Amino acid sequence: MKPLKTELQDAETLRDLGGASVQIVHDLKNQLNGLKLYATFLRKRMEKSERPADEQETISKLIAGLERAASDMTLLVRYGRPLDLRRQSGTDLARLLADASPGARVADGAYEGDFDPSLLAEALKNITRGGRGEVREGEEGAAVQLRLEASGGGPAAVIEWRGVARADAQEDPFRSFAGGDGLRMALAARIIRAHGGEVSHEGGVIRARLPLRK
Repeated sequence: MKPLKTELQDAETLRDLGGASVQIVHDLKNQLNGLKLYATFLRKRMEKSERPADEQETISKLIAGLERAASDMTLLVRYGRPLDLRRQSGTDLARLLADASPGARVADGAYEGDFDPSLLAEALKNITRGGRGEVREGEEGAAVQLRLEASGGGPAAVIEWRGVARADAQEDPFRSFAGGDGLRMALAARIIRAHGGEVSHEGGVIRARLPLRK
Protein backbone atom coordinates (compact mmCIF):
# COMPACT_ATOMS: atom_id res chain seq x y z
CA MET A 1 0.00 0.00 0.00
CA LYS A 2 1.29 3.47 -0.87
CA PRO A 3 1.61 5.97 2.02
CA LEU A 4 -0.66 9.00 2.04
CA LYS A 5 1.09 12.08 0.73
CA THR A 6 -0.21 14.74 3.11
CA GLU A 7 -1.66 15.08 6.59
CA LEU A 8 -4.87 16.41 5.00
CA GLN A 9 -5.31 13.20 3.05
CA ASP A 10 -4.67 11.19 6.20
CA ALA A 11 -7.27 13.19 8.11
CA GLU A 12 -9.80 12.74 5.32
CA THR A 13 -9.17 9.00 5.24
CA LEU A 14 -9.60 8.71 8.99
CA ARG A 15 -12.81 10.74 8.81
CA ASP A 16 -14.20 8.55 6.04
CA LEU A 17 -13.16 5.42 7.90
CA GLY A 18 -14.87 6.68 11.04
CA GLY A 19 -18.07 7.43 9.14
CA ALA A 20 -18.06 3.99 7.53
CA SER A 21 -17.39 2.33 10.89
CA VAL A 22 -20.34 4.11 12.48
CA GLN A 23 -22.65 2.86 9.73
CA ILE A 24 -21.33 -0.70 10.06
CA VAL A 25 -21.82 -0.62 13.82
CA HIS A 26 -25.34 0.71 13.32
CA ASP A 27 -26.16 -2.20 11.01
CA LEU A 28 -24.61 -4.72 13.41
CA LYS A 29 -26.68 -3.28 16.25
CA ASN A 30 -29.86 -3.87 14.24
CA GLN A 31 -28.79 -7.46 13.57
CA LEU A 32 -28.11 -8.03 17.28
CA ASN A 33 -31.56 -6.70 18.13
CA GLY A 34 -33.01 -9.18 15.66
CA LEU A 35 -31.08 -12.03 17.27
CA LYS A 36 -32.33 -10.91 20.68
CA LEU A 37 -35.93 -11.21 19.44
CA TYR A 38 -35.28 -14.75 18.23
CA ALA A 39 -33.59 -15.65 21.54
CA THR A 40 -36.50 -14.18 23.51
CA PHE A 41 -38.93 -16.25 21.44
CA LEU A 42 -36.91 -19.39 22.18
CA ARG A 43 -36.83 -18.61 25.89
CA LYS A 44 -40.64 -18.32 26.01
CA ARG A 45 -40.99 -21.62 24.16
CA MET A 46 -38.55 -23.26 26.57
CA GLU A 47 -40.45 -21.93 29.59
CA LYS A 48 -43.71 -23.38 28.26
CA SER A 49 -42.14 -26.76 27.55
CA GLU A 50 -40.46 -26.80 30.98
CA ARG A 51 -36.95 -27.27 29.66
CA PRO A 52 -34.11 -27.90 32.15
CA ALA A 53 -33.10 -24.94 34.31
CA ASP A 54 -29.55 -24.84 32.93
CA GLU A 55 -30.85 -24.47 29.37
CA GLN A 56 -33.14 -21.60 30.39
CA GLU A 57 -30.27 -19.95 32.28
CA THR A 58 -28.05 -20.24 29.20
CA ILE A 59 -30.59 -18.56 26.93
CA SER A 60 -31.10 -15.80 29.53
CA LYS A 61 -27.34 -15.14 29.62
CA LEU A 62 -27.30 -15.06 25.83
CA ILE A 63 -30.05 -12.42 25.77
CA ALA A 64 -28.26 -10.34 28.43
CA GLY A 65 -25.05 -10.45 26.39
CA LEU A 66 -26.85 -9.36 23.24
CA GLU A 67 -28.46 -6.48 25.13
CA ARG A 68 -25.09 -5.28 26.47
CA ALA A 69 -23.48 -5.50 23.05
CA ALA A 70 -26.37 -3.61 21.40
CA SER A 71 -26.23 -0.95 24.13
CA ASP A 72 -22.48 -0.44 23.62
CA MET A 73 -22.97 -0.21 19.86
CA THR A 74 -25.68 2.41 20.36
CA LEU A 75 -23.23 4.45 22.43
CA LEU A 76 -20.56 4.13 19.75
CA VAL A 77 -22.96 5.26 17.03
CA ARG A 78 -24.05 8.25 19.13
CA TYR A 79 -20.41 9.15 19.82
CA GLY A 80 -19.60 9.08 16.11
CA ARG A 81 -22.45 11.37 15.08
CA PRO A 82 -22.91 15.12 15.65
CA LEU A 83 -24.68 16.14 18.84
CA ASP A 84 -28.03 17.87 18.48
CA LEU A 85 -28.06 20.32 21.40
CA ARG A 86 -31.46 21.62 22.44
CA ARG A 87 -30.53 24.34 24.87
CA GLN A 88 -33.01 25.71 27.36
CA SER A 89 -32.31 29.10 28.87
CA GLY A 90 -32.08 29.17 32.66
CA THR A 91 -31.41 25.45 33.13
CA ASP A 92 -30.32 24.84 36.73
CA LEU A 93 -27.05 22.89 36.74
CA ALA A 94 -27.28 22.29 40.51
CA ARG A 95 -30.58 20.45 40.07
CA LEU A 96 -29.19 18.32 37.26
CA LEU A 97 -26.21 17.36 39.42
CA ALA A 98 -28.43 16.56 42.41
CA ASP A 99 -30.42 14.15 40.25
CA ALA A 100 -27.27 12.58 38.78
CA SER A 101 -25.38 12.36 42.07
CA PRO A 102 -27.55 12.44 45.21
CA GLY A 103 -25.58 13.81 48.14
CA ALA A 104 -23.41 16.13 46.05
CA ARG A 105 -22.25 19.19 47.96
CA VAL A 106 -23.29 22.47 46.32
CA ALA A 107 -21.73 25.80 47.31
CA ASP A 108 -24.02 28.83 47.56
CA GLY A 109 -24.67 30.60 44.28
CA ALA A 110 -26.70 30.62 41.08
CA TYR A 111 -25.90 27.88 38.56
CA GLU A 112 -28.20 28.70 35.69
CA GLY A 113 -27.03 28.38 32.11
CA ASP A 114 -28.14 27.74 28.55
CA PHE A 115 -27.86 23.95 28.61
CA ASP A 116 -29.51 20.97 27.00
CA PRO A 117 -30.97 19.47 30.20
CA SER A 118 -31.40 15.96 28.81
CA LEU A 119 -27.92 15.57 27.35
CA LEU A 120 -26.15 17.31 30.22
CA ALA A 121 -28.00 15.19 32.78
CA GLU A 122 -26.85 12.10 30.88
CA ALA A 123 -23.23 13.34 30.91
CA LEU A 124 -23.27 14.00 34.66
CA LYS A 125 -24.77 10.58 35.37
CA ASN A 126 -22.16 8.89 33.20
CA ILE A 127 -19.27 10.64 34.94
CA THR A 128 -20.74 9.88 38.36
CA ARG A 129 -21.14 6.25 37.37
CA GLY A 130 -17.58 6.09 36.05
CA GLY A 131 -16.18 7.74 39.16
CA ARG A 132 -18.06 5.53 41.57
CA GLY A 133 -16.91 2.48 39.66
CA GLU A 134 -13.28 3.27 40.38
CA VAL A 135 -13.19 4.30 44.06
CA ARG A 136 -10.48 3.47 46.55
CA GLU A 137 -10.89 0.41 48.74
CA GLY A 138 -13.07 1.14 51.78
CA GLU A 139 -14.84 4.13 50.21
CA GLU A 140 -18.47 4.13 49.12
CA GLY A 141 -18.00 6.47 46.19
CA ALA A 142 -16.38 9.61 44.89
CA ALA A 143 -17.25 12.77 46.83
CA VAL A 144 -18.97 15.19 44.42
CA GLN A 145 -19.02 18.94 44.85
CA LEU A 146 -20.14 21.95 42.81
CA ARG A 147 -18.77 25.48 43.18
CA LEU A 148 -18.63 28.78 41.33
CA GLU A 149 -15.55 30.12 39.62
CA ALA A 150 -14.99 33.67 38.39
CA SER A 151 -13.05 34.23 35.18
CA GLY A 152 -12.51 36.89 32.56
CA GLY A 153 -14.96 35.17 30.23
CA GLY A 154 -17.79 35.21 32.78
CA PRO A 155 -18.97 33.00 35.64
CA ALA A 156 -18.41 29.26 35.43
CA ALA A 157 -19.41 26.19 37.41
CA VAL A 158 -16.80 23.65 38.47
CA ILE A 159 -17.85 20.10 39.35
CA GLU A 160 -15.35 17.79 41.02
CA TRP A 161 -15.56 14.06 41.64
CA ARG A 162 -12.96 13.39 44.36
CA GLY A 163 -11.70 10.03 45.55
CA VAL A 164 -11.54 8.42 42.13
CA ALA A 165 -8.86 5.74 42.04
CA ARG A 166 -7.36 4.46 38.80
CA ALA A 167 -4.76 1.80 38.16
CA ASP A 168 -2.84 4.34 36.09
CA ALA A 169 -3.09 7.87 37.47
CA GLN A 170 -1.95 9.26 34.10
CA GLU A 171 -4.68 7.53 32.11
CA ASP A 172 -7.36 9.85 30.76
CA PRO A 173 -10.74 8.29 31.71
CA PHE A 174 -12.39 10.29 28.94
CA ARG A 175 -10.25 8.65 26.25
CA SER A 176 -9.80 5.11 27.53
CA PHE A 177 -12.76 3.70 25.51
CA ALA A 178 -12.63 0.68 27.83
CA GLY A 179 -15.96 -1.07 27.42
CA GLY A 180 -19.36 0.50 27.89
CA ASP A 181 -18.30 2.70 30.82
CA GLY A 182 -15.36 4.06 28.81
CA LEU A 183 -17.69 4.93 25.93
CA ARG A 184 -20.08 6.67 28.32
CA MET A 185 -17.23 8.75 29.75
CA ALA A 186 -16.08 9.71 26.25
CA LEU A 187 -19.62 10.70 25.27
CA ALA A 188 -19.96 12.72 28.49
CA ALA A 189 -16.81 14.66 27.59
CA ARG A 190 -18.21 15.40 24.12
CA ILE A 191 -21.46 16.69 25.61
CA ILE A 192 -19.69 18.98 28.07
CA ARG A 193 -17.33 20.34 25.40
CA ALA A 194 -20.30 20.96 23.10
CA HIS A 195 -21.66 23.25 25.84
CA GLY A 196 -18.41 25.24 25.79
CA GLY A 197 -17.04 23.40 28.81
CA GLU A 198 -13.99 21.25 29.49
CA VAL A 199 -13.11 18.11 31.42
CA SER A 200 -9.90 16.90 33.06
CA HIS A 201 -8.53 14.22 35.37
CA GLU A 202 -5.63 14.60 37.77
CA GLY A 203 -4.56 12.91 40.99
CA GLY A 204 -7.77 10.98 41.59
CA VAL A 205 -9.98 13.98 40.80
CA ILE A 206 -12.29 14.26 37.79
CA ARG A 207 -13.19 17.86 37.04
CA ALA A 208 -15.74 19.42 34.69
CA ARG A 209 -16.04 23.15 34.04
CA LEU A 210 -19.11 24.70 32.39
CA PRO A 211 -19.82 28.35 31.51
CA LEU A 212 -22.85 29.89 33.18
CA ARG A 213 -25.19 32.64 32.09
CA LYS A 214 -23.73 36.07 32.74
